[in-house]
Amino acid sequence: MSNLPNCPKCNSEYTYEDGSLFVCPECAHEWALDLETENNEDQKVFKDANGNVLTDGDSVTVIKDLKVKGSSSVLKVGTKVKNIRLVDGDHDIDCKIEGFGAMKLKSEFVKKA
Repeated sequence: MSNLPNCPKCNSEYTYEDGSLFVCPECAHEWALDLETENNEDQKVFKDANGNVLTDGDSVTVIKDLKVKGSSSVLKVGTKVKNIRLVDGDHDIDCKIEGFGAMKLKSEFVKKA
């Protein structure tokens, strides 16, 4: 048997690898065991609403209607955002959205596409 970690959510021992992710078949939780970030703690890890690790250049999808500050328009659920850039601060993501222009988003309101 291999030495795969137990699920951090339900502690199931029946986890399996799927590419670079570990998956729990009992609770459907997915997570990445990134040894590089464990060794280098001064580097901030950005995660989406589902807990997936985000990197510069990823594409994400908005999971909640978001009011645009200073405007009467709303950023709708399902809006796709390509080529994000991760930054430190209150809003983690800098991006350009068609029809809106340059925006800053919080990682908790997006999921990795």
